[in-house]
Amino acid sequence: MITRRTLAATGLAAATTPAFAQAKGKRPLVIAHRGASGERPEHTLMAYTLAVDEGADFIEPDLVCTRDGHLVVRHENEISGTTDVAGRPEFAGRKTTKTIDGEAVTGWFTEDFTLAELKTLRCRERLPQLRPGSAKFDGLYTIPTFQEVVDLAKAEGRRVGRVIGTYPEMKHPAYFASLGLPLEARLVAALRRNGLNSPAAPVFVQCFEVEPLKAFRASGGRARRVMLVAQGAAPVDVKSAAGVRAIAAFAEGLGPEWPLVVPIVDGRLGAPTALVADAHAAGLQVHPWTVRAENAFLPPALRQGRDPAGHGDAEALFKALYAAGVDGVFSDFPLLAALARGEAAQA
Repeated sequence: MITRRTLAATGLAAATTPAFAQAKGKRPLVIAHRGASGERPEHTLMAYTLAVDEGADFIEPDLVCTRDGHLVVRHENEISGTTDVAGRPEFAGRKTTKTIDGEAVTGWFTEDFTLAELKTLRCRERLPQLRPGSAKFDGLYTIPTFQEVVDLAKAEGRRVGRVIGTYPEMKHPAYFASLGLPLEARLVAALRRNGLNSPAAPVFVQCFEVEPLKAFRASGGRARRVMLVAQGAAPVDVKSAAGVRAIAAFAEGLGPEWPLVVPIVDGRLGAPTALVADAHAAGLQVHPWTVRAENAFLPPALRQGRDPAGHGDAEALFKALYAAGVDGVFSDFPLLAALARGEAAQA
């Protein structure tokens, strides 16, 4: 468990001073993936608050829409894995099967609930077998709105004396547009209301789809945009310099799955690819995702023991990414990311 005493002992207490924020310069950003989601149920206010205490510069809310048009924060619009909806008899009739991005998905979906109905649900840990410590906090929090996360970031920034940014991801935007619930214009309106619709604001808007990033700008969005790319099939080829340059036409940043930056070779971390250099040459920031501490998510050479839930050598992965010149890193464990960043800077 992370406490303020732990933070003081590791030197992260310095992160609560304005002088630290001014001195950090171009250090890589620590981006809390769904909050401190390795330690608390993801996308809850408690996960975001813990992430700030652990040194995160940005907190990440994934955005989906309710039936009555509100932006709420869930990794997916199907919510049986992250809430208690499956055990709520009053909503048993809402279970259905839908086709989302070409795949059939069965469960309960945010677009079939009003915000008031969703607020009656309670959040729970998505990976209880890997994260039993986090599962102990099941049932304590409700699904937050995007506005609640923005308010939290501002309040936490005042508390710790440094700017805390938000890094929203538009989830399944083409699907929501097909329902008459487009995410882009709603996100632009929310940023405007909060004085964040600016390229200088502490905001990055991310998406795995090209057209929504363009639509965000066409809708009046001025915050920085980040194109997300996984290792498999992607709408843009980032394995060539020309493909990376193409992204610069509609985004200011690139969010690659981390092995696209530091590949896994024979179960070990290999030499960095040219991706960071190509992206920087095109004027793009690079924020790879997602470093997790559990053995289940690490290459064989970094695992410690045989327990999939046991923690391996995530520090080595963080340091390899920092050495590759990335501008930020997404992690479920922001404290580990911040500690590794400090050690890499000293080295």
